[in-house]
Amino acid sequence: MLLFLDIDGVMVPAKGWKSPELLNDGFPEFSSKATIALQQLISDDDTIMLTTSHKTNFSIEEWKSIFFNRGIKVDKIKCLPENVSHLNRKDEILNWFKANHVDEKFIIIDDDTSLNDLPDYLKAHLVQPSPLIGLTEEHLVKLGELR
Repeated sequence: MLLFLDIDGVMVPAKGWKSPELLNDGFPEFSSKATIALQQLISDDDTIMLTTSHKTNFSIEEWKSIFFNRGIKVDKIKCLPENVSHLNRKDEILNWFKANHVDEKFIIIDDDTSLNDLPDYLKAHLVQPSPLIGLTEEHLVKLGELR
């Protein structure tokens, strides 16, 4: 399965009144609820496709280390292309799907509200956590249906 994953607002809740704690690698700590939920969701066969605005700030090996340092083992990580045109998240994802043929199941986990305007065939695979809370086990029911 292909898992399109945002970080801010999904793995790291966006609490404007409080800066997230940075770990030794310089990246924010994931919430424990998001970590547990993602661990339960992914398997060794899954590929995480990072959609986060941080996606090109780190190499794939650095991303694997970031996830590992937060208790999540991921072997397959990819990133959407660098957003040099400053597109909104909806257009980034839509352009990726237009350019790539996808045979496997996929899920989009992202709090970005622009994704509400995705075409129905993509929006049906969208799970949108609250940015203040992030991904939780409660999302696993819908995610399980999409799996």
